[in-house]
Amino acid sequence: MFVNFFLELRNNKVPATLREYLMLLEAMKQHVTGYKVDEFYYLARATLVKDEKNIDKFDQVFGKCFNGLDFVSEEASHEIPEEWLQKLAEKVLSPEEMAEIEALGGFEKLMETLKKRLEEQEKRHQGGNKWIGTAGTSPFGAHGYNPEGVRIGQKESRHRRAVKVWDKREYKNLDDELELGTRNIKVALRRLRRFAREGADMELDLPDTIKSTADNAGYLDIKMVPERRNTAKVLLLLDIGGSMDDHIRTLEELFSAAKTEFKHMEYYYFHNCLYEKLWKDNRRRHTEYVDTWQVLHTFPADYKLIFVGDATMSPYEIVYPGGSVEHWNEESGEVWMKRFLNVYQKSIWLNPVPQKYWDYTPSIKLIQEMMGNRMHPLTLEGLEAGMKQLSK
Repeated sequence: MFVNFFLELRNNKVPATLREYLMLLEAMKQHVTGYKVDEFYYLARATLVKDEKNIDKFDQVFGKCFNGLDFVSEEASHEIPEEWLQKLAEKVLSPEEMAEIEALGGFEKLMETLKKRLEEQEKRHQGGNKWIGTAGTSPFGAHGYNPEGVRIGQKESRHRRAVKVWDKREYKNLDDELELGTRNIKVALRRLRRFAREGADMELDLPDTIKSTADNAGYLDIKMVPERRNTAKVLLLLDIGGSMDDHIRTLEELFSAAKTEFKHMEYYYFHNCLYEKLWKDNRRRHTEYVDTWQVLHTFPADYKLIFVGDATMSPYEIVYPGGSVEHWNEESGEVWMKRFLNVYQKSIWLNPVPQKYWDYTPSIKLIQEMMGNRMHPLTLEGLEAGMKQLSK
């Protein structure tokens, strides 16, 4: 049962490792939690999930594998065929992990550990009090009764003991396959933050204070350190208007999250492609603008450059002078793009258009080529990939 749960998590792209799975079994053996379902759920989630974005996937797999779970009772020790253990290890272990196991004591040691902890059976079983089956008193099964049992394969509860905390799916909006929201955008953007000690001494250094006080025969010796500050610098250029009107909400959420996560962030708007003017207020874009040259000369090369736009336009707007649909541009958008990319080596483009449509739009392919394939979809997964690329 628990083997299937573990394999189902991996099949649904929850990166749980075999070591974490064994840790869960060991925690159950040591009675880290009681026998209530919600306690087992939180223990399993804390052990097997390392990233918030995978919690919703975990909830769905948990509900699928343990639908109708009442209580987890005493451990059942069963004999497990050797070949089953071998196949399990082959499914979940990489060559590097196999090498690590050899260094720790060899594959036989792993098999010995798994044999003690895994619970499995060879076929359907009816009645009885040991195997997972039906119409019996086993702690695992259906259509029977055990006051501390796990119901498996039964359509509905007959004793009204089921508690489905996982069905609430409170982390649904963190799934990386769903639309972005301000909260999960923040989670992704945090991967770009870099902290360093800067400025005058402002924070208590507790470990050093304790050590210094002990060295000073118990007399208090307070130690201070500079405050930790986020040193990531971001230049955000956002396409606005036209086809981007369809993505206003996503841009608002991204902008809100970015302002919260980065203390050193500057932003400007453009339309379709970069030209000689940028602006801060879209309502006054024709009267209150900033020369693009000024932006290039104001912010040094250590800024991370993030373009946000659908890159959907006529290719003429990119490659020809006068290609802009709003004014006569003496230099093409391609020229301005290259100027920015030459200054800011750390740069990406975030595109709200689903990636499966990119190959059907010539302008997207042009921008993607200019970016050196550093264009990412504006999904949680794409945002995390972009932040990782900027952090290299």
